[in-house]
Amino acid sequence: MKLSDFDFDLPDALIATRPATPRTSARLLVASGDRITDAQVHDLGTYLRAGDLLVLNDTKVIPARLSGTRKRDSAQGQTKARIEVTLLEPAADGTWSALIKPLKKVRIGETIEFPLGLTATLTGTGDGQGQLQFNLSGDDFDHALAAAGAMPLPPYIAAKRPADERDKTDYQTVFARNVGAVAAPTASLHFDQALLAQLQDMGVRLTYVTLHVGAGTFLPVKVDDVTTHKMHAEWGQVSAEAAAAIAQTKTAGGRVIPVGTTALRLIESAARETGSVAQWQGDTDIFIYPGFAFRVTDALMTNFHLPRSTLMMLVSALMGQDRIARIYEHAISQGYRFFSYGDSSLLIP
Repeated sequence: MKLSDFDFDLPDALIATRPATPRTSARLLVASGDRITDAQVHDLGTYLRAGDLLVLNDTKVIPARLSGTRKRDSAQGQTKARIEVTLLEPAADGTWSALIKPLKKVRIGETIEFPLGLTATLTGTGDGQGQLQFNLSGDDFDHALAAAGAMPLPPYIAAKRPADERDKTDYQTVFARNVGAVAAPTASLHFDQALLAQLQDMGVRLTYVTLHVGAGTFLPVKVDDVTTHKMHAEWGQVSAEAAAAIAQTKTAGGRVIPVGTTALRLIESAARETGSVAQWQGDTDIFIYPGFAFRVTDALMTNFHLPRSTLMMLVSALMGQDRIARIYEHAISQGYRFFSYGDSSLLIP
């Protein structure tokens, strides 16, 4: 199974840099069996039925991108360097791992100053990353980060424009509540409260899981034999309530439909040992590619993914490589918008 098997040509004009407004006006490609239907997200209820269960990822994205200054005194006077920081993950001791650019311009023990009195000291380095100790913690840190930080937009958007205040709303789901992600579960960005209420009124159930999406989600696959690729690990949690909702849906003959590849990867991780989902918590590095045996997932709502990415391999595993190729050909020919701020699809094997 070669990396080139998951490649396709995507016109640059189809890469979305802003989401549809309102959220539910985004287009929705529905692929069921051999049929492809063009719709919009607000039509989702047409393709769901009472007894279906949507599994939603309630992680909350932090404004993890910071721009600061490193000051250094020397015999020639004070020098300054502009430093860009992207927070990755907190450690148990309160420090944060971070991407620091340029890392070579910060020495261990030096401090980076950010707006509004927020500072961070470099305490260590390794694997191209740095460890930062901030001067604030708890709610004080959260408030300072919310004011000084910018949303960590995906590289293909950040290359086209900087993040702004609008992204603090656009790049967050309406049900985000568990802080910890540095990338959004983007399939869920299409929902608003009115659509969620409409679906519940027609008998579709909702349950929530948490997977803190990491920056590793954007890392390219660098091996030609995709089966040798090593996935990054991300922390996730399936509550007892969510596990019970999934079990009840299966027993009643309903469909379990994760919204987004993050929710899918999490519930399939929780079902790996026994074949059914139980309460679960931990790091998952599950890699789903063609040949994978799905234990829980009956359908998937997801955006359109990068060529040669692990997410293309995941949807190919669910729908079949030839089928996904036809779906993506249709999406491109019909001008669907791609990636994090793009349009959506409902994939029903």
